[in-house]
Amino acid sequence: MGFAYFPHTPDDIRSMLERIGVATIDDLYADVPDDVIFHGDYDLPEALSEEEVRRFFAAIDKKNQPLTVMVGAGAYDHYAPSVIQSIISRSEFLTAYTPYQPEISQGTLRYIFEFQSMIATLTGMECCNASMYDGATSAAEAMMMSIAATRKKSRVLISSTLLPQVRRVVETYAKWHGVKLSVIKHCDGNTDLAHLESLLEGDDVAGVLVPSINRFGIIEDLSGFADAVHSRKALLMVYADPSALAVVRTPGEWGADVTCGDAQPLGIPLSYGGPYVGFLACRKEYVRKLPGRIVGATTDVDGKRAFVLTLQAREQHIRREKANSNICSNQSLMALYVTIYLSLMGKQGLKDVCDLSYGAAHYLHDRLLETGLFADVFDRPFLKEFVLKSDIPTEKLQKALLDGGFFAALQTEEGYVSFCATERRTIEEIDRMVDLIKCIK
Repeated sequence: MGFAYFPHTPDDIRSMLERIGVATIDDLYADVPDDVIFHGDYDLPEALSEEEVRRFFAAIDKKNQPLTVMVGAGAYDHYAPSVIQSIISRSEFLTAYTPYQPEISQGTLRYIFEFQSMIATLTGMECCNASMYDGATSAAEAMMMSIAATRKKSRVLISSTLLPQVRRVVETYAKWHGVKLSVIKHCDGNTDLAHLESLLEGDDVAGVLVPSINRFGIIEDLSGFADAVHSRKALLMVYADPSALAVVRTPGEWGADVTCGDAQPLGIPLSYGGPYVGFLACRKEYVRKLPGRIVGATTDVDGKRAFVLTLQAREQHIRREKANSNICSNQSLMALYVTIYLSLMGKQGLKDVCDLSYGAAHYLHDRLLETGLFADVFDRPFLKEFVLKSDIPTEKLQKALLDGGFFAALQTEEGYVSFCATERRTIEEIDRMVDLIKCIK
């Protein structure tokens, strides 16, 4: 056989053609006009050996410029134990993508169950679904949950301190679902409670979406938010960085009804923007409004622990026009990655990550201020990310840093520059970047 990896032998093909009553494969296309059929030779390169393919892609890879990452904006350069790559390829987990048949999908169902349990613990919520595409779409799904849960209400409030990419995706979903959005202003970098309360006076608000840590890197103070939102029978939704929840107050402790976000900070490599994995968790009373699937634990006929799909909205597949959401996939591989990361790091490991990131970010912050070229914008607590005013034009600053091997000084909507340092950043790297900035002419 000419192609060893094709599943059908010549005898198989001949048997199938005889069964359907044609002599050759070309006969299957007899009704295609001849003038639209390409009769020339395909301009394809010669086949390469495995070693040649490796060299080809290695040459392409050398064109990339490795950079030291000193920005965040929703995607963070955290350490991941090397053993994760090995574990995620094990056959116990790497089974059929969609676990409809529990008897042959126990590995997949098991880690999804563990993913749900760990996210619920981190967020302080009672329920979590199987994973979402990313943080931005999970926020949009949270918005739709609030509309479905409150029925006749059609307006959602979103904080101006949410990440810009999250706001844009939520706005897109809202436009095509007929949801009215209103933006809550911020006061000194924190979502403005007074402005929120004024927007709630119309009694048409289904939900309020605010961040736990915002686009300025500030750890938001959400005191009084739950009382204000619940007094108007609306849902409080919090967009959270799950890594930071090891040390900051959880959405559950703030009184949130729904929590969403991106699990990329839980060890997933930056990978030029993906694939990542979103999460969506809620209080038990809203579990039937969660899109996607929920995996549960039970016992089999022999009394052994087993895992099954517990809940899945029929409307997603049958009455699609009545569905709250038509999402029915989950980022299964990335959910597995996160589950293994959390299992390996444990509670203390997550706290250590935050402690080290806090130390690195505050060291970077103080060193930048010492140059006299930057000034603080907000006097509020931050964990690993912050914004400053820069005396150096942003484009000039970014180019100098890029030429020096750093990805840093991301510009905000207001013209501030954003920096970030995680546990992966060393004192030597930070000092080198600061010395580079001091030499900018």
